[in-house]
Amino acid sequence: MSKRSFRIATGIVVSSLLLGAVLALYLYRVAENYPNERHRGTGAEIIVEIERGMSFPAIAQRLAKLGVIDKPRWFRFYGMRRGVTTKVRTGEYVLTDNMTPHEVVDRLLEGVKEVTVKVTVPEGLHLLEVFALFEQAGVCSAKELEGLGRDPTFLQKLAIEGETIEGYLFPDTYNFKVPSEPSLVLETMVKQHRTVWDRLRRSSEESFGKVRETMDWSEHDFLIMASIVEKEAVQASERPRIAQVFMNRLISPSFVPHRLDTDPTIRYGCTVPQRKSAACQEWDISDRLHRKQLNDADNPYNTYQHDGLPPGPICSPGAAALSAVMNPDGSKYFYFVAMDDKSHVFAKTRAEHERNVDKYIRKP
Repeated sequence: MSKRSFRIATGIVVSSLLLGAVLALYLYRVAENYPNERHRGTGAEIIVEIERGMSFPAIAQRLAKLGVIDKPRWFRFYGMRRGVTTKVRTGEYVLTDNMTPHEVVDRLLEGVKEVTVKVTVPEGLHLLEVFALFEQAGVCSAKELEGLGRDPTFLQKLAIEGETIEGYLFPDTYNFKVPSEPSLVLETMVKQHRTVWDRLRRSSEESFGKVRETMDWSEHDFLIMASIVEKEAVQASERPRIAQVFMNRLISPSFVPHRLDTDPTIRYGCTVPQRKSAACQEWDISDRLHRKQLNDADNPYNTYQHDGLPPGPICSPGAAALSAVMNPDGSKYFYFVAMDDKSHVFAKTRAEHERNVDKYIRKP
């Protein structure tokens, strides 16, 4: 090789080394500066969902696509330098479009602050009213709750009889994360129902056994009756008597036909079932029941027209109503009329009942 060629080759090598060194220095400085380079933005909030099992490269791509960062490869490299690519916490983040990569990574490592709300479910609400409470609290969608609450597969999983979850949504105060999975909400309420049910049954074993034998009821039947008692009884002390009244109507040979004759079941049949009779469709929920609804045999929940229990519970009964059905008072009454203070006067005969109606309802 000539001296000239050697000098040229040497120059090329030296130039390449210098260029490599300059490039390396540039990349080093970029890498050093990148974490603190603020993304160009206006501070607008961007919601980013980090799902369980997402890889760090997938997280970087999502952040770039949503406009939280640019240079997703550099973001990945930065995460690797910090050794945090497997430490990102899942959740729904509220980030802004002008954060630095350092701030973004810090937030992803910090995790989403857990927000919980307290939801109180009163006794006597039907399932649509219960679901509305959870939606108002921001826990989950009422529509999603209703979908699961009518889903045969989900109901079978929870070992629930009937076509809906009605009656099993135990009235209580619950704490849930915002948001929560609808299935978790329903499973929690059903579990609480069964906890209270088992406790009451153990404490009322003898009476419960007698009622079950006399009425030939399943646990679901007990729940149906408890839901009716919950809607009819205002004063707790009257619940065992009202429960007994309804049982007497169903089994006494002198009360024929064996119909419960109660308005709340009609209202339920016109409100909650997906299929409603023509008379129910004409009825305004804010109005009183009219003769057309009272005579409506197409409403399966019309206990003036159909013998026995309605197809299912009509609300979520509390512990007192459940206990009342397990422990009816053994009285021989068949009728009751509400007085002005919401308590009831009871009667054993139709004639006595009509006198009470004249006195407290018709009133001269």
